[in-house]
Amino acid sequence: MSPARPSPMFLADSRGLDFLNTLAVPVNEEVEWLADGEDLLAWLQAAGLMNAEALADMRRSAKREELDEAAGQARALREWFRGFVREHRGKPLTAKAVAELAPLNRLLASDEAFLQVVPRAKAAEEDAPSALELVVQRRWRSPQALLLPVAESLARLVTAADFSDVKQCEGPGCVLHFLDTTRHRNRRWCSMAVCGNRAKQAAHRSRKAAGG
Repeated sequence: MSPARPSPMFLADSRGLDFLNTLAVPVNEEVEWLADGEDLLAWLQAAGLMNAEALADMRRSAKREELDEAAGQARALREWFRGFVREHRGKPLTAKAVAELAPLNRLLASDEAFLQVVPRAKAAEEDAPSALELVVQRRWRSPQALLLPVAESLARLVTAADFSDVKQCEGPGCVLHFLDTTRHRNRRWCSMAVCGNRAKQAAHRSRKAAGG
């Protein structure tokens, strides 16, 4: 990833929406976090969707152009899903929406996931009934498999979240989406530190101008 580019943003309370937010305008210029194959690998690692061992194996086994092609497919998946979210955000999904999700189901059907019993992370052992846990692992047979953990995140969003709570930030020009999990469902901004603060400053300037 370019050192001049900001780090990926994970503020949506949903990995599926975080994926959607990999194209954004965090300050004044549009930023693409999936420009090439290395970007895709870096984002998957930052998102916790791929472990370091699998990433290292993929870097060793795949050619650069193959990874870049997978990144292009990821961008196409993102923009297809962006259209779905824009159409359905703010209201519950109905069973009819499954027809629109055929591309996602086709991608999920190509998955080679399997379950494994592994030692539970030390930090979680204290409150757990067992020192073991069941996790999903994958056979990463090609760079195209990099889309599978993303597809799973999108599938979890459309099946486990209420799309009534999917919102776009109200900040002028902000394209970021998030899942509103606040108690009163009154979240308005992608981040209070960014768009929320800008709105406060704008309101302050407006009040000051009116008072003057």
